[in-house]
Amino acid sequence: MGQIFDRQVAGPTITKISDISQLPPELALEILKNLNATDLCLAACVWQTLANDEILWLGLCKSNWTYASIYNRAHNDGISFRKIYLQLDEGTLRFNAGQGLQYFIEHELLDDTCEEISKFIHNTRKLRATEKRKLLQARRDILERLIEFQSYENQFLPNALRQFFAKLDAPEDRNEYLSFLIENFSKRFHECNKNLGLSTETIYVLCFSLILLSIDLTSPHVKNKMSKREFIRNTRRAIINGTLSDELAGHLYDNIYLIGHVARSTTAAH
Repeated sequence: MGQIFDRQVAGPTITKISDISQLPPELALEILKNLNATDLCLAACVWQTLANDEILWLGLCKSNWTYASIYNRAHNDGISFRKIYLQLDEGTLRFNAGQGLQYFIEHELLDDTCEEISKFIHNTRKLRATEKRKLLQARRDILERLIEFQSYENQFLPNALRQFFAKLDAPEDRNEYLSFLIENFSKRFHECNKNLGLSTETIYVLCFSLILLSIDLTSPHVKNKMSKREFIRNTRRAIINGTLSDELAGHLYDNIYLIGHVARSTTAAH
């Protein structure tokens, strides 16, 4: 690990460097930035000062947990980012094991407020989807804030739904939680695309129509697939206040037919 250059090449002689600490600090840090947390801990056994550099550990923290409340006060409180990384990693393991956010809050990594928890979840990909869904089912205030963070401006409705369910895992059944998700998504999509002339109620109906169409077209258990004509007719009947053009309805059908399910975690809609 200490040997950086040790090869023979034709031409000018290349100086061998047996210790990374012989390099200028800026270059040494650039090399160490390529290490993951485990390798960086090992490197600290040899180059303690370099491998414990706060910039390196801050980068590792933010590459895995883009936002955490403790980032704002770490410097003033004299807390090392290496310690923060190890605690965030432990908290993530516990969350994914079904222990919720208790560790994050008890160790002051995360302030126990709707806004701070929402920012943390929104900017973290390491949390297991099923455990995150359990949390959001219990904390609707956090769920609503997460949806407000989303932007669907100038997006086609089925694509926006895919983005939505990629961020917020869909339940397996059509239940009250799914209705709550779609209701709040419809509000947010309407806010981002008022120029479309679609009401929140119409968007809500279209979302469920797209989910049902997704199941119909992708399920191997459905032998008689819904035709475009049937989709347009059924969706129009479901829209009580509002209209749906043949062109838009046709594009919606084609999108599902060509691209696939809008919510792959939704395996049934009873």
